Amino acid sequence: MDLFGELEWRGLVYGATEGVRGLLAREKITAYIGFDPSAPSLHVGSLLVMTALGHLQRHGHSPIAVVGGGTGLIGDPSGKTAERQLLTWERVEENAKGIRAQLERFLDFEHPTNPARLVNNADWLTNLSAIEFMRDVGKHFSVNAMLARDSVKRRLESEEGITYTEFSYSLLQAYDFVVLFDRFGCTLQMGGSDQWGNITAGMDLIRRLRGGKAHGLVLPLVTTSSGTKFGKTEAGAIWLDPQLTKPYEFYQFWFNTDDRDAVRYLKFFTFLDAGRIADLEAATVQEPEKRHAQLELARQVTTLVHGDAAVRDAEAASRKLFGGDVASMSVKELLQVFPNVPSSTTTYVAEGWPIVELLSSAGVASSKSDAARLIRGGGIYVNDRRITDEKLRLRPDEAIEGQLFVVRKGKKDNYLVRIVRSS
Repeated sequence: MDLFGELEWRGLVYGATEGVRGLLAREKITAYIGFDPSAPSLHVGSLLVMTALGHLQRHGHSPIAVVGGGTGLIGDPSGKTAERQLLTWERVEENAKGIRAQLERFLDFEHPTNPARLVNNADWLTNLSAIEFMRDVGKHFSVNAMLARDSVKRRLESEEGITYTEFSYSLLQAYDFVVLFDRFGCTLQMGGSDQWGNITAGMDLIRRLRGGKAHGLVLPLVTTSSGTKFGKTEAGAIWLDPQLTKPYEFYQFWFNTDDRDAVRYLKFFTFLDAGRIADLEAATVQEPEKRHAQLELARQVTTLVHGDAAVRDAEAASRKLFGGDVASMSVKELLQVFPNVPSSTTTYVAEGWPIVELLSSAGVASSKSDAARLIRGGGIYVNDRRITDEKLRLRPDEAIEGQLFVVRKGKKDNYLVRIVRSS
């Protein structure tokens, strides 16, 4: 299977310009995808294009990842209802460094024959004068055609409208394609389907300025079968940076994938071959309760992003948590599995804390009397031990590692209470 066939089988081809299939079958080419450095980390919404670049390299083609250090100072209006807040030079540069580390998990920058490249478009865009840009680039674009683009039309129809800054974004991205065509012989740009207008603008500029032929291929924007936006949870975006989204939370995001999406996501976000995915699909149909596809999806994507150790830690923590063995977990494990639950602190007291006072001060109960009522009703657990005595005093040595209490109210509401020692 050639690259186009691979992407097509995986459902990754939303649209492509004429001739792309034949080009990828007969030649080894150079292609690029741009990455927006507007945040300190990429998120799971970026994984589709990251795996697409990975497939490209695995099929012998040369991938270029372009960090938008220059365009990131402007902001892409595609898919946005309001103008982005402009970032500082320092912030864009710092964010770009984080993106490099995350891309290294998917691309081989040291490959002997077709190494991946990482470039920053700030290297050429920040040296481009306004007069040069208007003369050499702007004169090749019709304002009428730019106004007809969906991303611009939506913004023009909004109350805020669109600034000249964002209106010029597609011209800058088109110029990127020309620079990469000149420097690396890059003839294909890939991206999400919302980038189609920007991609074709670059192709047209290459034709006008260089008389060359370039191509575009766009991937679908991922949605869930339930109609919600992919990668969004109640806690917010799922980031690739382990400091922003804990690896356990990352693993659980994939493990909790809807049955209707699991096989599709295996095709989208992993490098498993057709035979292995077919086996997982069949196993999931035969034993849906065992969640074969979701388990492999969680393992594969977490390994790609965080490594084997993160998978082992996540699965070990899951066994303890769902096995009712919270008391045996370490503080590190607990902070991984409960990253977003309410937490509070209490000052170390050698003789301990009256349970009703601890529950009310931690926000588990609205008052001491409410805490006593919850205990009498059998609805309070501390470190998975049901509390039955409303006059109980919890001692510091009952805390996990002497640092942490896990309080559960009812079946699902968890709270963390950390013990702090005064200096």
